[in-house]
Amino acid sequence: MEIQFVLNGRRVTARITPSTVLLDVVREKGCYSVKRGCETSNCGLCTVWLDGMPVLSCSTLAARVEGREVTTLEGVSRQAEELGLFLAQEGGEQCGFCSPGLIMNVLAMERELDHPDQDAVREYLAGNLCRCTGYASQLRAIEKYLGREV
Repeated sequence: MEIQFVLNGRRVTARITPSTVLLDVVREKGCYSVKRGCETSNCGLCTVWLDGMPVLSCSTLAARVEGREVTTLEGVSRQAEELGLFLAQEGGEQCGFCSPGLIMNVLAMERELDHPDQDAVREYLAGNLCRCTGYASQLRAIEKYLGREV
């Protein structure tokens, strides 16, 4: 089957099977920021936005995006770079493998929540796994990015 959707502001077409997941389609379209991690909806590495809301592309069937808008890190590169600088300054990027999914969720959280406190940030980002940082440096960076000083 064939689907059409908007990917990072550009209308695209993809040939899929009924079991094709969105992760495979966006990577096929050149969006390599979307990572394959656990493939069980537990790590957050594959986070993209579907109509502006974060979803896990490893468990979202590609057929669901027909006529909709998908945004990856490539589509929000300016904001991602700004947040990435905060992560780097706090040592929160380490290997960087988890950074794209984390950044997509932080940017979504910034739009969705009004002045979240540290507990709200932790809850919102609970599905983002990182094996390098221990999360303290990431939380410091996120708080600074959102305008709070630790």
